[in-house]
Amino acid sequence: MFNIVSYLFFLAISSYITIDVGRRCYNTGKTYLEYLLNDKNLCLTINRILLGCYYLINLGYIAISLSTWNKVNTMEEVFAVTAIKIGYITLILCFLHFTNIFALYFLRKNLTIK
Repeated sequence: MFNIVSYLFFLAISSYITIDVGRRCYNTGKTYLEYLLNDKNLCLTINRILLGCYYLINLGYIAISLSTWNKVNTMEEVFAVTAIKIGYITLILCFLHFTNIFALYFLRKNLTIK
């Protein structure tokens, strides 16, 4: 019973965070890529590929996280386990965002802007 409650909390919160962050990065990243590359079609393609990879990585991690869930016996454990798992999702999102921004910054220094 407590495992199902913790699964529902985890799926609801992690899905919201993943979709909302992906949507925000897609919308603001479009402008940054256009500034970087000066080619709208290439920027749109790169941005869509980044969004697809982002969703696949996060959904894969969510699925793996659900498969390795330990048994939860009390309501206190529900909140503790769910908070830890959501913390991992948030750290992964931060790492992916930092890596993307660093890669784009590095590419910008090496690309010839038209």
